[in-house]
Amino acid sequence: MASGQQWVLVEMVQALYEAPAYHLILEGILILWIVRLLFSKTYKLQERSDLTEKEKEDLIEEWQPEPLVPPVSKDHPSLNYDIVSGPPSHNIVVNGKQCINFASFNFLGLLDNERVKQKALASLRKYGVGTCGPRGFYGTFDVHLELEDRLAKFMRTEEAIIYSYGFATIASAIPAYSKRGDIVFVDEAACFSIQKGLQASRSFIKYFKHNDMEDLERLLKEQEVEDQKNPRKARVTRRFIVVEGLYINTADVCPLPDLVKLKYKYKVRIFLEESMSFGVLGGRGRGVTEHFGVNIDDIDLISANMENAVASIGGFCCGRSFVIDHQRLSGQGYCFSASLPPMLAAAAIEALNIMEEDPDIFSVLREKCEQVHKALQGTPGIKVVGESYVPALHLQLESSSGSRETDVKRLRQIVDYCLERQIALTLARYLDKEERFLPPPSIRVVVTIEQTTEDINRAASCIREAALVILK
Repeated sequence: MASGQQWVLVEMVQALYEAPAYHLILEGILILWIVRLLFSKTYKLQERSDLTEKEKEDLIEEWQPEPLVPPVSKDHPSLNYDIVSGPPSHNIVVNGKQCINFASFNFLGLLDNERVKQKALASLRKYGVGTCGPRGFYGTFDVHLELEDRLAKFMRTEEAIIYSYGFATIASAIPAYSKRGDIVFVDEAACFSIQKGLQASRSFIKYFKHNDMEDLERLLKEQEVEDQKNPRKARVTRRFIVVEGLYINTADVCPLPDLVKLKYKYKVRIFLEESMSFGVLGGRGRGVTEHFGVNIDDIDLISANMENAVASIGGFCCGRSFVIDHQRLSGQGYCFSASLPPMLAAAAIEALNIMEEDPDIFSVLREKCEQVHKALQGTPGIKVVGESYVPALHLQLESSSGSRETDVKRLRQIVDYCLERQIALTLARYLDKEERFLPPPSIRVVVTIEQTTEDINRAASCIREAALVILK
């Protein structure tokens, strides 16, 4: 054993003599570097001189922390809001002044309806104020299941699911289905809740020009070519078209029949956001599918909030059962938010009862919309934006000053002028730095069935007078 160890040692010495000089130098440097690392300190104390107390105080006084948020002007509209006291129904009290309401999305006048209020009160006495838990943790009440059943029957779909927050409905539904690597084709005018849903999905987003079916088909053809280059990837990539039925930012309607044709031609799925069109369009208020006579089964998912025509809170999605059931496991707003307060679910059920019992209210609303649209035509310096049959129009400046801030101030002056004369209007508000395609500044004029011909003529006259005074 000892002779064997001696022989190995001899071989090592012999190899050392035979090795090239550069090899020995390199090994020597590596050995020295390892020794240095083993015995050197891992850090070096910075040399500094001790400061006096006065020097420390001076440095502390001079130091300015980085702001957590960018500076905001005190004149920003979001910091100077109008205060409402009482229900925002036909007559609304704003800043202590009673006005005619042309600002709230109470399209069918159900917010202050006596039947709806009585149902909500009865539910409040039975269930209490809130739920204190999401649907999966003792937050599912019998009234929730009843509302989901009623919504599914009203929309003539297999199943519906309700959310406790309208904004979170489509923002939760999109990422429940569309994931990283999937492709979503979206209208440029899509509302902010859709944009947030797309952001959460982390999918590949392709925007097409507003209501431009040629531009959408161009994008679909380009994608088809890309899919042919990589068929293996194409087989596992899902494709969606996401649109609004009635666009809140442009007050016009999507060309749904053309979208359905493109769906079947290019094998994509359609998600339809109907918060503004549910309870508004169609002979019985079922939305844009009924408005165009499109089979609702041609739409893969419909979502809407219950905060406009239904005058409650929350939102819902409806469609085939296997599609809706997936949200019960993957819809973030459904799984993690406290469920809808039972009294608001009861109010929504009664609102649906009224909509089913009296479908004439949708014809009345349409007539009011056309009346308002006609009355506002010819307002000096103002352009009326939106279809004649939609209940939320936009008033934009015909000629921009070139500064968005200046345009907003001028429109705000018109709103204030009307408010002083007991006509309540509102500016359309946007998160300027967050919007993917920022709409131009506008005043939003909302139509409800409670507004009389006298109210409409008075409001139109007041807006015309304000435009003459402020935009001269």
